[in-house]
Amino acid sequence: MTTITEPLKKSFKAQMLEARELAITASVNRLLAEKGFDAMTVDEVAAEVGIAKASLYKHFNSKEELACAAMVQAMQKAQAFLEELHAQSSMSEGQSAGKALNKLKATTRWTLELKLAGQMPTLPSHNSSLRASLMASRPYMDGLMNVSDLLGSWIVQAQKEGDIHPALPPIAVLYTLYARACDPVVEFLKMSELHSDEEIIDMVMSTCFEGLVARKN
Repeated sequence: MTTITEPLKKSFKAQMLEARELAITASVNRLLAEKGFDAMTVDEVAAEVGIAKASLYKHFNSKEELACAAMVQAMQKAQAFLEELHAQSSMSEGQSAGKALNKLKATTRWTLELKLAGQMPTLPSHNSSLRASLMASRPYMDGLMNVSDLLGSWIVQAQKEGDIHPALPPIAVLYTLYARACDPVVEFLKMSELHSDEEIIDMVMSTCFEGLVARKN
């Protein structure tokens, strides 16, 4: 009698190694959000995860590889969010919820929420060694291209719909939205302790999409 065998389950050791790597990348993600790549140290990561530095190097060979893994994970998370948002808007085609501008706003709000929660890793500076590692990472670059292409298509559509100034180059709008992921205004407003997270997000969203010019009735 022929039976269909189930896929082999991961061994306990493999599951433990995977769980440890997830804990490591989560720690790196938080430290990148809090300090940035240059200030983060491998010792801090090992201490936060609760493992020896030597054990950490069994998973990742360098600080750059550590940070790259966390950035790839963050990019994959962004891809999943955008794909879900795109799928939802496709089901509500013809309704205001499916408009391109609303998808761009939803993406920006999600980014700001992650930033305020300390879960948005800061992008590396131009001369950072991490930048070179990211440029050489196929998963990261593929993810970045996919995210940029989808956001770019929404920007062009929003311009056609008259919701974003048509004279602005789409790439300038794209980089403006990317800048919200490392916007220091969010931290400054948070440190003032004068506003709730939701109020901070609303203010940054307003300046991003509506500008600073006074509205005329």
